[in-house]
Amino acid sequence: MKRNSLSSFYVSLWLLFIAVILQAVDSAKGKYAHMLFNELFEGYSNALRPVEDTDKVLNVTLQITLSQIKDMDERNQILSAYLWIRQSWYDAYLKWDKDKYDGLDSIRIPSNLVWRPDIVLYNKADDDFSEPVNTNVVLRYDGKITWDAPAITKSSCVVDVSYFPFDSQQCNLTFGSWTYNGNQVDIINSLHSGDLSDFVEDVEWEIRGMPAVKNVITYGCCSEPYPDVTFTLILKRKSSFYIFNLLLPCILISFLAPLGFYLPADSGEKVSLGVTVLLALTVFQLMVAEIMPPSENVPLIGKYYIATMTMITASTALTIIIMNLHHCGSEAKPVPQWARVVILDYMSKIFFVYDVGENCTSPKREKEERKLEGNDGCQRRHKEVRSHLSSRNDDYDLKEKLNGNLSKSYGVHGGNVRETVNCCSCYKMLIKNIEYIANCVRDHKANRAKGIEWKKVAKVMDRFFMWIFFIMVFFMSVLIIGKAA
Repeated sequence: MKRNSLSSFYVSLWLLFIAVILQAVDSAKGKYAHMLFNELFEGYSNALRPVEDTDKVLNVTLQITLSQIKDMDERNQILSAYLWIRQSWYDAYLKWDKDKYDGLDSIRIPSNLVWRPDIVLYNKADDDFSEPVNTNVVLRYDGKITWDAPAITKSSCVVDVSYFPFDSQQCNLTFGSWTYNGNQVDIINSLHSGDLSDFVEDVEWEIRGMPAVKNVITYGCCSEPYPDVTFTLILKRKSSFYIFNLLLPCILISFLAPLGFYLPADSGEKVSLGVTVLLALTVFQLMVAEIMPPSENVPLIGKYYIATMTMITASTALTIIIMNLHHCGSEAKPVPQWARVVILDYMSKIFFVYDVGENCTSPKREKEERKLEGNDGCQRRHKEVRSHLSSRNDDYDLKEKLNGNLSKSYGVHGGNVRETVNCCSCYKMLIKNIEYIANCVRDHKANRAKGIEWKKVAKVMDRFFMWIFFIMVFFMSVLIIGKAA
């Protein structure tokens, strides 16, 4: 127990001794830092370029780290991004011997105390022209200055929405000196691309790369070259949101348009269905127009909406024409021979269109049996009528014979002849009325058959255009979804 207490006492004494030494070292470094700062900035000016020879070029190394994409405003063509901008250069007047200052190799001081290059974003699209953030710079003993400053930039970006929502965009971030030319300040990109290691994933855009290219441009106003570094941000839109909220509802609505041809003409809802679908697509078209910039490039989804609306307009117009054919009555002309052959004979069989009152569930044999039964019934009735007429003729002959015998026997024949003449005139009037009724029924059946033929023509055309428009909607939907691959 005594040994353990002594060992713990020595350990605590040793730790206390180390802490005192470290505190003394820190205080010594703080003392040397103050001394160094006073000696370095005595007579120093941050207004002039820190080179010993004015003809010498000062190299500034630039590195951009993309942290987050805040917003991509397609309508105003502005990209808002959160960047970390690192600039490093050598200051010829801020050097010291670290051995004289107890090995002090770097200090951190406010950035407004040293000279800073006036590197700005050329394609800036922000109304705020405030100064850069005055963060500290790291000053090394060899004169190297490293300045890390965060920045929220708004840059102009040419947005091409031709393939929206399956589009890719390329936005440039061009950095260069505003007043110094290439003979005074030269910009060097430290990496071949922007740093994306700390990038926060965006919900709408996917980063495909950020290559950096140095450009040297000679403007018309000046003969000196002006270098700049352009970072090209390659963005790929994540289209899932737009597929489920703009594209898929349009596809489902567009498949309702061909079903208008399947509705019965007597329902009175064929035209109203087409108009309702057209209004629904107009609402989606306005939603897309609010997002997109007012440019000449129509987006892919806008083309799909326009094509679908055109198709629905055509289907509504065809529905009106077909309804006129359906409601052709007895006053209409008969169905032309070519229409009877092409539409009623061939197309009706191709599209499985049956006569009015028929359907696809009634077997063919039952129809034939009904037809045969109808023929047998007609023949049976015809035989009964003939037998009845023959019996009536026999009775009439018998009456004539009896009347003739009576007239011969008794000599009374004038009254019977008169009755016979009256009976014949009644039969003639009855036959004439029956013929008139038969002609009326025949004309009624002919007019009704004419209307039934026009209804069948309208039904066949409905089925034909229904399949045509279904195929068109299907291929248009496959074409636009294939762009997502």
